[in-house]
Amino acid sequence: MCAVHRDACDLWTGADEAPVRATLPGRWRVHQADPLALPAVGDWVLYDPGDARVVRVLQRRSVFVRRSAGEGLDAQVVAANVDTVFLVCGLDGDLNVRRLRRYLAQLHDSGAAPVLLLNKADDPATAEAGRRALGALGGRYPVVTLSALHGDGVEGLAPWLRPGETVALVGSSGVGKSTLANRLLGEARQATAANRADDARGRHTTTKRELFRLPGGALLLDTPGMRSLGLWDAVEGVDAVFDDVGVAARGCRFRDCRHQGEPGCAVQAGLAEGDLEAERVAEWERLRREAAYEERKRDKGAQAAERAKWKRIHMDHRRRDRERGR
Repeated sequence: MCAVHRDACDLWTGADEAPVRATLPGRWRVHQADPLALPAVGDWVLYDPGDARVVRVLQRRSVFVRRSAGEGLDAQVVAANVDTVFLVCGLDGDLNVRRLRRYLAQLHDSGAAPVLLLNKADDPATAEAGRRALGALGGRYPVVTLSALHGDGVEGLAPWLRPGETVALVGSSGVGKSTLANRLLGEARQATAANRADDARGRHTTTKRELFRLPGGALLLDTPGMRSLGLWDAVEGVDAVFDDVGVAARGCRFRDCRHQGEPGCAVQAGLAEGDLEAERVAEWERLRREAAYEERKRDKGAQAAERAKWKRIHMDHRRRDRERGR
């Protein structure tokens, strides 16, 4: 599935280079549908050419999910069946290590491998400063420094752009994802725009997720820029990104330790002995509270929906009983 529309999608069938348009069953468009079950770009599907419709979405081998924007309890699939996620950062004021940790926590259980791209590396000093800033991530992730606009360093992406591999571009607006997509495609397929001069903030130029075939045989999934990334089912991912703090927390005497002075708190002991950094512990606690809060909200929402369902069933039974008694 290379593009998804409101009630249809574009598919590559293998029989033709051009995608075909297929309709989506109505059951996927109802309000109560599981958002994670909705078709997404990158999905493999069963397709009925006679009716030109999608029959079924096949099991995904990887999926990158975030909480939908707003106050709802829904999730949104950013990319499906992706091998590698290029997490793009701009060296013109966009580089934010805290935001990167949030992305990495959400990506942890996605099944896709993250690669950090430092784009707009036109000045060697700025590029070196960016690499030093990423040292806070512990050197656990591959880092490529490049300039998508001028093509410098793009050859460093070759190990992840093998034939048959699927790569997704994610990151904030204005970091140069569409410029990089055009560079890899060898032509201007995606619209681009300059950042705002006053604060270097990006403008949304990509408005939908779309999958492209690259000349070398890899597949590239370009995504719209994200102003924010709401965590979804990411408690374990937070512990993985802050592995030193997560390991220490598992050594606390009490399972529900809040790490605020309880006896036998391994996190506080690590801070006192200098094995843990106070800033990392504070960020770990903040992200973990957010992820746990989202899980509790979903649980309450699911419980409320179940209660409402059985209330409707009982009301229907009483109504039918009254009608039969007439």
